[in-house]
Amino acid sequence: MTTFDKVVGHKQIIEHFQNTIRLNKVSHAYILSGEEGAGKRLLAHLFAMTLQCEKKQESPCGECRSCKQAEGHNQPDIIWVTHEKPGSIGVEDVRGQVVGDIQIKPYASPYKIYIVDEAEKLTPQAQNALLKTIEEPPAYGIIIFLTVNSGSFLPTILSRCVVLELKPVESDSIVRYLMEQVRVPDYKAKICAAFAQGNVGKAVKLASSENFDEMKNHVIDLLQNIESMEISGLLEELKEISGFKDNINDYLDLILVWFRDVLLFKVTKDVNILVMKEEVSAISQRAARSSYEGLEEIITALDKARIRLRANVNFDLVMELLLFKIKEN
Repeated sequence: MTTFDKVVGHKQIIEHFQNTIRLNKVSHAYILSGEEGAGKRLLAHLFAMTLQCEKKQESPCGECRSCKQAEGHNQPDIIWVTHEKPGSIGVEDVRGQVVGDIQIKPYASPYKIYIVDEAEKLTPQAQNALLKTIEEPPAYGIIIFLTVNSGSFLPTILSRCVVLELKPVESDSIVRYLMEQVRVPDYKAKICAAFAQGNVGKAVKLASSENFDEMKNHVIDLLQNIESMEISGLLEELKEISGFKDNINDYLDLILVWFRDVLLFKVTKDVNILVMKEEVSAISQRAARSSYEGLEEIITALDKARIRLRANVNFDLVMELLLFKIKEN
């Protein structure tokens, strides 16, 4: 069972939770804000388990009846709020599952805890319906909102909640976790950690993905050979890149990591600071051929490609322009 001491990163939030429990100053409303995969659900789950734990410690014991129920997601006083419409959480959802239900005392626990995932989907009407409950909750009531965007809440809600922002986790901690827990080799752990940019969930997903390895190999092969390719060869590559369209941001991240290594090697000649150490031969050759200005143009072109794709510019056109810019520089 996962406990607070096994969580990768987020020490300040964990200390906040444990201090409030120890000092008996638990708030009635929290907002945990962070990108998808950052660890919001895990932290909320562990906080709720700890609050309900029969041993009344600063971390869940994992042995009492409440902890075992929570591990199986059937602790009756820890309620995960659901919603039928995929794009929004409406008034009826919160009235039925929170506003009305919170008036019923806990079945067998000191608290009744409601966890609202994807809380950025709460409509203004739903937030207003929750306002009185947050302002005047029963002593046992706690609501935890999980969101990728705390700015989606009304000021009246924000001002009545303890807002905790999840910060990026240090890359070294993620690498160590991937090597020890996911059992991936060090070079892969470093690549995945570099991509995840402090997001443990994303790093684990990448490390466990066969598609990621396939994509990485394609990017490396492309970048090693692009300078000698004819236009017909580039257009063939474009067709293959279309196969990674659903993960194009990860694809572009791989290109960025490659050219970051090229730039670092050009400046320092230090193999040890490279993410893709196993490709040092090709990276050193590219570093010798490309100018600093050319590498800067490529990195700028990557940023422009992301912006254009977000603006729904034609995929093939965006990638074609990027490939030509890489080839030219």
